[in-house]
Amino acid sequence: MVKPVSRQSNQRAAQSVPQKTSPNASQTVSLTASIRTDAPTLILFNKPYGVLSQFRNDDNNNFATLSDYFSDKSLRVAGRLDAISEGLLLLTNDGQVNKALTHPPKANAGNKQGKTYWVQVEGQATAAQLQQLRDGVLLKDGKTLPALIEILPDDSAQQLWPAADNIAKRAITTWLAITIFEGKNRQVRRMTAHVGLPCLRLIRMASSGFSLGELAVGEQRCLTLSPADLKRLNVSYPRQTPNHTSSGTSGKPNSPNSHNLSKRKSSTQHKHKHQPNSPKINANKRPTRAR
Repeated sequence: MVKPVSRQSNQRAAQSVPQKTSPNASQTVSLTASIRTDAPTLILFNKPYGVLSQFRNDDNNNFATLSDYFSDKSLRVAGRLDAISEGLLLLTNDGQVNKALTHPPKANAGNKQGKTYWVQVEGQATAAQLQQLRDGVLLKDGKTLPALIEILPDDSAQQLWPAADNIAKRAITTWLAITIFEGKNRQVRRMTAHVGLPCLRLIRMASSGFSLGELAVGEQRCLTLSPADLKRLNVSYPRQTPNHTSSGTSGKPNSPNSHNLSKRKSSTQHKHKHQPNSPKINANKRPTRAR
């Protein structure tokens, strides 16, 4: 069972993420292999109702965007939520981590990461409807994978923050905990509607082993991923990456073969100086590398 969040007022957290600085382009950059010791980070964000999972504005609506909460535009969302859904949103600027979170069947072969939602549906869910959800339902884009389905206690909503005014109110509802292992568009809403249980409210409580915890609406928390987290996500660490070091004023990196090429030229010139009868060399022909 996912640990419930505390009942908090719906307020925005005006926290900013430090931005990266660019290296001086006027310096010569040489590439040498080095090992990264800084572990990737992940941001956990409790997305409010009515916020798009993107930084750019959408002219078709008046929804807020992630730009209202984050200043670092290098962040990428790892698993979107639609504007009228709430809860855990994961963001990172690490490409490997993003891939592992958004494409688990390929990036984490045999270690698929589930996503758990608390879903309020209209009506009283029956055992037959719940079994349909567990077995998988046939949607327009294919049959869903088997899911974990559990009925939550009636007082589950009391452990959450108040629902937005735009969410429909019904006299009889059921709260479900649904864990899926794939990411079809608006999958949970379509699954419950398919079995006759229209979704009223949807909150993502956990994703890929990371939980919403005590985060209030609009709050964020930055995590440094542990070796255990990286292993579970199948992300290699530490990594061997190019190390940029400055050595001049040119903006172009030195070619790794430039030193060897100059030595070959010097050797060729030396031989011609002492061997006047040697054949002429075609200047347009590229020198062959020694095998």
